[in-house]
Amino acid sequence: MRTGEEQNQCVGGYEGFQTGVTERTVHHYQSSSQHSTPPLHCKELQQPAEAVCVWTVMGERATCTNHTKTTWRCHGFIVLLLVLLTAPQAWGQCRILRCNSEFVATTLELGGGGGVSGKEAGNAGYCSALRSYALCTRHTARACRGDLAYHSAVQGIEDLLIQHRCPRTGPTAQPRPLPQAPISLDACFYERGYVQREGRAPEYLHCGVFGDPHVRTFNDEFQTCAVPGAWPLIDNQYLYIQATSTPTRGGSYATAITKITIIFKNWRECSEQQLYQAELDNVPPAFTDGSTSSRERRGQHSLRVRSQAPGRHAEIWAAHIGTTLVVRQSGRTLGLSVRSPRPIVKSYTPEQDVQLCVWGCPASQRLETPHALPTAAAHAHCSSLLPTQDVYFQACLFDLLATGDTNSSSSAFDALEDARALIVDPQKVHLLVAAGVSVRVTPQLPALLAGTLITLWLAL
Repeated sequence: MRTGEEQNQCVGGYEGFQTGVTERTVHHYQSSSQHSTPPLHCKELQQPAEAVCVWTVMGERATCTNHTKTTWRCHGFIVLLLVLLTAPQAWGQCRILRCNSEFVATTLELGGGGGVSGKEAGNAGYCSALRSYALCTRHTARACRGDLAYHSAVQGIEDLLIQHRCPRTGPTAQPRPLPQAPISLDACFYERGYVQREGRAPEYLHCGVFGDPHVRTFNDEFQTCAVPGAWPLIDNQYLYIQATSTPTRGGSYATAITKITIIFKNWRECSEQQLYQAELDNVPPAFTDGSTSSRERRGQHSLRVRSQAPGRHAEIWAAHIGTTLVVRQSGRTLGLSVRSPRPIVKSYTPEQDVQLCVWGCPASQRLETPHALPTAAAHAHCSSLLPTQDVYFQACLFDLLATGDTNSSSSAFDALEDARALIVDPQKVHLLVAAGVSVRVTPQLPALLAGTLITLWLAL
């Protein structure tokens, strides 16, 4: 028979003791959406010499046994476990309420009052609103995992799509614009309007993508990437740019940019949506509809295209966002150079989280400089075109070693020339090798927390 003095308090409880066995319940953090995990039970079986803690989670048990360290050891493990379980609330915010409000606003504009009526059964606009609603929920799925409102919305969308016989693919509803006052003429000329508001010229950022491909980000980081397929370079409120890379001939690991797609999004009274596409051996001096400028609005053209070498070069001006883009073919690869104001570059949402020009390529897709030493001929060839301490020189050597084609060096040379033309401060044109090779890799928070949990548990 154990006495009351022999009884120990189990981890996570603040309730009264029971004879022989003390049982406590530790409840997981409950979010605003009333999401909770199953209770975590801890039982401490009293022994004269040792204590045994038993956890029950989803019907399975795990035990921890020690002598005098049992209590604080179990306590530390549970605290770390709760931190890991609640971590998604820290790095992701569920935006289901925003999705709900956007859908209601769209259906109100359609005359549906946010509900369902017979007229909406075959309404293409209502189906577009449902598809937009579904797309919004997919974008926030990771952050909303376990949220009851989110799962109810997803199920409701599925039911409505079936009920109204809506195709699952097709156009989506345009975002509902906020009420805005009429804009002045200068508002369609970003730099002029910025100077009037701020009393100074905007800060411009530069991104260059060329060669294998090599990426100079808006933050002046320089990376070489193995990114076959289509990847977003820029994806923000005003602009979407995608580059497609394919392996080069010869079976090497090298890739080359073979297609560039640029979408200028519709923006108030200044510009309607416009598409530009360039492919290898076809860099057109016009948009895909054959025009060389956007439709005249308020007596001005916000978008213009011109070319110094039709078929191999195009320069696009977007006055309403103060952005200049240069697309050119160098050797057997395409390249892109961009100059854009910082506020335009930063106008993206958390969902637009893949942009090579902003964050560079994923860490798993980054390539190191080849271990093979460049030949004297390769060194002499690249040094005749580029400063030897510059990252563009290193890119030239990389492409020569990867492809064996001396024409590949032209992409680095052209990229540097475009940088000189687009970067306002001449002191910022060149990147030294030491600065170019440094990359910042941020570990994923869940993996970091899991590693911390395991390490601390083993150390206890």
